[in-house]
Amino acid sequence: MDINSKDTLLEALGIQILKMDDEGVIATMPVDSRTHQPFGILHGGASVALAETAASVGSFHFIDQENEICVGLEINANHIRSKKEGIVTAHAKPVHVGKTTMVWEIKIVDEQEDLICISRCTIAVLKKKL
Repeated sequence: MDINSKDTLLEALGIQILKMDDEGVIATMPVDSRTHQPFGILHGGASVALAETAASVGSFHFIDQENEICVGLEINANHIRSKKEGIVTAHAKPVHVGKTTMVWEIKIVDEQEDLICISRCTIAVLKKKL
């Protein structure tokens, strides 16, 4: 994939992109000391970072990568279940793919496919500054 995660939040949190195509994105993130909040469970902000990463990567797939960039514009998340360790997986699906905005639904699940977090993210598509 054309995503360089070196020296980014993706690398810091251990986020890996497993799949990126017209149908959506699948990305994983470990639940460990990097992604815990002080009480030893998955930090909601880490889930949001995973969700926005999946939406941004998915949007990147659809844009003119030579002339455009994509950035998060709005995100919301409902944290359904806590998790202490293991791996969570984001399944991001495009709801709207437009020329200037894209909307994504992201479901984050654990190894048993139990819902951990559900999120919706709006991505802005911007022209690159020359």
